[in-house]
Amino acid sequence: MNRKKLTAVVLTLLAALVVVFGCIFFFLSAKPTGGSKRITIEVVNMEEKSTVYKVQTDAEFLRQAMEEAKGLEFSGTEGSYGMMVETINGETADYNATGNYWAFYVNDKYCNYGVDSQPVTDGDQFKIVYE
Repeated sequence: MNRKKLTAVVLTLLAALVVVFGCIFFFLSAKPTGGSKRITIEVVNMEEKSTVYKVQTDAEFLRQAMEEAKGLEFSGTEGSYGMMVETINGETADYNATGNYWAFYVNDKYCNYGVDSQPVTDGDQFKIVYE
């Protein structure tokens, strides 16, 4: 096989792999649900004090639901993957300085997505823990 044909075959295989992995990601990634949902968001601070927020929302993703939770205040740094939450209710977790961070759980399982892409479904129980 000459060099041009080999290059064409390799490029075709790479393009096919990109399409296959793109389809796998699309079909296996978590999907948001529309409509009204009731969820809870529990925040456990540095002193292990828990505050629970009950939220009625149409939000598809966690960040919007957090914004709708009365009394819950949060901020962070915007990045290419969305917001990295650093401060909740005035308490900052600075991983670079202290090794602490805000851990996010949904239904007692560690969240696989950031707040901007974590889907919200009816009945979800979110827990945000200072770790």
